[in-house]
Amino acid sequence: MKFAYRFSNLCGTVYSQGNIAFTENDCVISPVGNRVTVFDLKNNKSSTLECENRKNISKIALSPNGCTLITIDEDGHALLISLVHGTILHHFNFKEPVRDMKYSPCGKYFAVTHGNKMQVWHAPGTSKEFAPFRLMHLFPAQFDDSTCLDWSSDSRFLVVGAKDMTCRIYTVNHVPGFSGVTLSGHRNTVRSVYFEDNSLNMYSLGKDSSLFIWRCSHSLSDALAELEETRRAVSSEEESDSSGDERRPEPPRKRAKKVPGKNLVPLRWSLASEDKHLFIQDKASIACSAFHKQRKLLVIGFSNGLFALYDMPDFNEIHSLSISQQKVSSVSINATGDWLAFGCRSRGQLLVWEWASESYLMKQQGHFYDMSCLAYSPDGQYIATGGDDAKVKIWNTLTGFCVVTFTEHTGGVTAISFGANSKAVISASQDGTVRAFDMRRYRNFRTFASPRPAQFSCLALDGSGELVCAGSQDTFEIFVWSMQTGRLLELLSGHEGPVSGVAFQPGTAQLVSCSWDKSVRVWDVLNRSSAQEDIKLGSDGLALAFRPDGKQFAVSTLDGTISFFDMNCKPAGSIEGRRDLGASRRAADLVTAKQTANSKAFTGLCYTADGSCLLAGGRSKFVCIYNVSQQVLIKKFVISKNRSFDGMQSFLNSANMTEAGPLDLIDHNDSDSDTDRRKTLPGVAVGDKSSRRTKPEIRTKSVQFSPTGRAWAAASTEGLLIYSLDNSIVFDPVELDVDVTPARIRALLEKREMLSAVVMSLRLNEIELVQQAVESVPADEVAMLCRQLPVKYAELLMKHLGGLFERSRHVQFYLTWSASLLQAHARVFKEHANTLMPALQSLHKAVAQKHEDVEKLCNDNMYTMQYLSHVSKLTYTADNDDDADDDEEDDNDVNGDDDDESDMDMATASASA
Repeated sequence: MKFAYRFSNLCGTVYSQGNIAFTENDCVISPVGNRVTVFDLKNNKSSTLECENRKNISKIALSPNGCTLITIDEDGHALLISLVHGTILHHFNFKEPVRDMKYSPCGKYFAVTHGNKMQVWHAPGTSKEFAPFRLMHLFPAQFDDSTCLDWSSDSRFLVVGAKDMTCRIYTVNHVPGFSGVTLSGHRNTVRSVYFEDNSLNMYSLGKDSSLFIWRCSHSLSDALAELEETRRAVSSEEESDSSGDERRPEPPRKRAKKVPGKNLVPLRWSLASEDKHLFIQDKASIACSAFHKQRKLLVIGFSNGLFALYDMPDFNEIHSLSISQQKVSSVSINATGDWLAFGCRSRGQLLVWEWASESYLMKQQGHFYDMSCLAYSPDGQYIATGGDDAKVKIWNTLTGFCVVTFTEHTGGVTAISFGANSKAVISASQDGTVRAFDMRRYRNFRTFASPRPAQFSCLALDGSGELVCAGSQDTFEIFVWSMQTGRLLELLSGHEGPVSGVAFQPGTAQLVSCSWDKSVRVWDVLNRSSAQEDIKLGSDGLALAFRPDGKQFAVSTLDGTISFFDMNCKPAGSIEGRRDLGASRRAADLVTAKQTANSKAFTGLCYTADGSCLLAGGRSKFVCIYNVSQQVLIKKFVISKNRSFDGMQSFLNSANMTEAGPLDLIDHNDSDSDTDRRKTLPGVAVGDKSSRRTKPEIRTKSVQFSPTGRAWAAASTEGLLIYSLDNSIVFDPVELDVDVTPARIRALLEKREMLSAVVMSLRLNEIELVQQAVESVPADEVAMLCRQLPVKYAELLMKHLGGLFERSRHVQFYLTWSASLLQAHARVFKEHANTLMPALQSLHKAVAQKHEDVEKLCNDNMYTMQYLSHVSKLTYTADNDDDADDDEEDDNDVNGDDDDESDMDMATASASA
């Protein structure tokens, strides 16, 4: 159970390439490398499916019922995934790269275009099938590659666009009188084609920024009637011919062949001059598009980062906005037509825009370049990452979203760390500065600089957070600053090579550093003395980590060895880990995988919370966990299976080696692809045709255990990978007996024997039963039960309490449990603080999260009450004004009546006179 870690989430990368899609419940599905991430916009959460394709995903297709998802990689290998359970149902190979793929509206079929062909397949069902993918129909080949397709609303017609600048319309089921219609008129590649809702009118968009509206001569119902009538006529004619041939046998003679479907069905599509439209954009072309058939909304994404929303078929522009400085790679519309999702491949951006209110619902972006370092907050709620793009990002481990991005650095971030109270994040960069960021106000409140320019490669903070230490890779020195004043306190020199790692001993001011000069030095920062000890290593030092109790530290070297030392600088053992990193070959390597293994080493080290195990990762696809005392490998994790990365395979196919180099590194993309060639010379229209591309190499630059001990994270080429414990598949009872059963526990709860029920549920160690037993205890009896609970079961309950509190809505109830348990067993918990530290950190994380939720709710309620109070005051004032106006009108009426009566009296008197 201790090492039953499974892939949990992928942060740091929100979109890589391919199309994005909306689900019925307004979740955004985004391809991330060879995985798929689902962003829940309503609940503000993101989760990455554990399923992996062989290479980067290029196309995804969601079934109309939202239960199944088909993902296709760059080589045409497909996965059928269940979104309900997040598992793989079937593997399939289309054997060619797929250009486009869509489900039919009825959900019975899906169409695929690859090469110059289009295929229609029976959609896989929800039940188990021996062959879920069954080919239904193969349509005639085009003159050039097919690029896009679309279905009619009744799932009977298909339209496909191609590079030959034509659109072809087919029927899904063969009709004897209809063999297809070809529509031509574009002057460049057809990018997208769409049918109107309940109509055969069709839109086609070309790469030349043109939009054509093709109007059908028949409505959808009339066209279906014509097709049915033609089918019956042809079948009856064939039957009559066959019956006539049986009555009068004649010698066979040649007949004129009928061209099926050419003139039998009078379906025509016309293009009027007023139905031709052009998108006027300066040096920009159409990159992607999406069409909402019910509301007739057309969204166009351009290569200059601009998108435009049009009302069709009148071609009225509703809205336009520049969302990026690079090309918009993909766009999608939700089911109601209110939200637009955009993906930008070159920047790794994913945006969700509500066009009615002109506001962002989600705006996420990962690191533009590789992620170089990471750090957990002391409560395990946040992860800070630094990248080669000079940005510092803070990620929420519960939601998976980026909370804030700091852009003050001008060089790559090499190291990062949280302060002792989680109120500050400190980062070191190659721009020669160490910066401290405030987590409350999200600003850079302190900048530490060196007297002379230096590139910092490592960072360390002491336990109190008062001292900041950074090592340089060009001046070979270690700088020590004061966090309060920002002044440089000490300059430690002595290393003869770049300083690769520094760390403070927990609880003291002892500083340990390792360097490329094959040495480890121990410094006393407060006494300002020279190096106390100098330990010689067998190779260059790469990484350094302290055990939580401060009695031991580990150093990884360039020869793949992890060495352990105590604080007396005596060796405590070593681990030869080069073989554990595995042997692999890059595409351009001219040596075997066994030879390349000699250059692999660990670049990231981290102890577990109890200090019994060590987590290590390096220039490999493996992350290893070692037992420190026995110095053996316990478990090895494969962080990725993506073959789009270099160094994933141990053996290379010699057929892929050519005179020009490996086929994987030759740029086969043409000008119509998503990644245009780089134009290296001024005035050229097409880039260098002999250009080569490079594949990113898979590696793990940093690893970190969560303070709670229930998760660990790795900063890799793919992004920020988070692995957590999966308790749902682990059965780990304590003192199990034949009488300890779920039925027995429920019977004790019915008898109101709460102490026995809680103890027995802890012995069975099932989360659901422990939660049921704990929540059945009345609130006024919690304190007494905690005092009567045995010590060993109190420790078990403390380990469960954090997880139960985090998932529950009973805030006050679990606060009572936590306070009572800590008060009753405080002395024992203090004695076993090292073993219980992960449980205490988990409880602290849950309490902090609930505090933020309640604080946010209270603020919202306060603002709502203030708003209602002001509205009531305004209403009361308006009512008083109305009453005053009514009183004035009544007074005027009374005065008017008196004047009338006086006038009548005067008239009567004059008449009598």
